[in-house]
Amino acid sequence: MIGRIHSFESFGTVDGPGVRFVVFMQGCPLRCQFCHNPDTWDANAKCQYEFTPQQLRDEVVRYRSFIKSGGVTVSGGEPLMQADFVAEFFRLCHEEGLHTALDTSGAYISERIQKVLDNTDLVLLDIKTMDPELYPRLTGASQTNNLKFLDILEQRHIPTWIRHVVVPGVTDNDEWLDRLGKHAAQYDCVERMEILPYHTLGEYKYKKLGLQYQLDGVPPLSADRAAKIRERLSVYKPCQ
Repeated sequence: MIGRIHSFESFGTVDGPGVRFVVFMQGCPLRCQFCHNPDTWDANAKCQYEFTPQQLRDEVVRYRSFIKSGGVTVSGGEPLMQADFVAEFFRLCHEEGLHTALDTSGAYISERIQKVLDNTDLVLLDIKTMDPELYPRLTGASQTNNLKFLDILEQRHIPTWIRHVVVPGVTDNDEWLDRLGKHAAQYDCVERMEILPYHTLGEYKYKKLGLQYQLDGVPPLSADRAAKIRERLSVYKPCQ
């Protein structure tokens, strides 16, 4: 079993609690307009690393002293495109006593996914928007599995952090933000929401890949607006 890996971050501090070893898997079924890593989209593209689950576990334990208060996060791309690999890797991480976090769009639901969740301590669930008409325009996919995935996490009592990218003029809409907050408030598994301000740091990658950047000219979300959104949503769940 070989995992195709785009990159690592050995001292991550924003993808789950504590200091974490973050693995970015290659491949994603979505084409989010605001994605800052379009180089992870193509599952067949040349990737930096190809590891077995055991080899990746061995790489992670080299950093045990740094991540002992945090853990391991698998992100992407979409890590559930390589569900069998992630399931086995997480199982090995648990054997080492390491906390595991899955950063996912919830685009896939299957028995293979359930095996991943068997050894998942925390899910970072990306909800792009609560508007069902905007979601496919924004991501190129239906939102159906995205919301069903949250239902599965609730049934399995898996702690969940909802992540939401706010794009000026696109998802920065008070009505939609309140809809997200009210939806999250229905779930006991949701511990908090994270507001991720849109930025343009990945725009150069589109040019490098010969791709059209759909949000050309859209400014980054201001820190002041991000703070006001966090304050607005904190009435539903803790918000950062």
